[in-house]
Amino acid sequence: MPSTTPYYTEEHLLKYPIEYIAGIDLYNAGEVHAAHDAWEERWMGPVAPDEKLFLQAMIQSAVAFHHLQIGRPGAARRMYLMSKEKFEKLNQTIFMSLDLNDYQAQLDRALAWLLTVPDPREIEQPKIEPPVICLQMIAESP
Repeated sequence: MPSTTPYYTEEHLLKYPIEYIAGIDLYNAGEVHAAHDAWEERWMGPVAPDEKLFLQAMIQSAVAFHHLQIGRPGAARRMYLMSKEKFEKLNQTIFMSLDLNDYQAQLDRALAWLLTVPDPREIEQPKIEPPVICLQMIAESP
């Protein structure tokens, strides 16, 4: 779905790794497996522990949607829970200009149904609105 507002600014392009930005573009286009690949490329490199944890949470959230696309709700639930655990461990409200509270709220709206039954294969998948990643403005340094 095309957005009338940009997902990020020129400042974000200059500040953040291209794999992160590419992952955002792919994710917002519904190409969650490709987004996972872009973020994983960065994650496998030499990055700070907090960025590694953040990227792993983002990768797992993307993989949750991929599993739903291919009809694996049990695996989707596992990835969703693992991503929630990593975001909690990161313990940040904004990371790499992403409002994590908003992103997680969007994740919960899309995926919380997976937690309503012992086996998510037992219920029909509802219509899902995946999160939209839209980076926050970068604050100017004093």
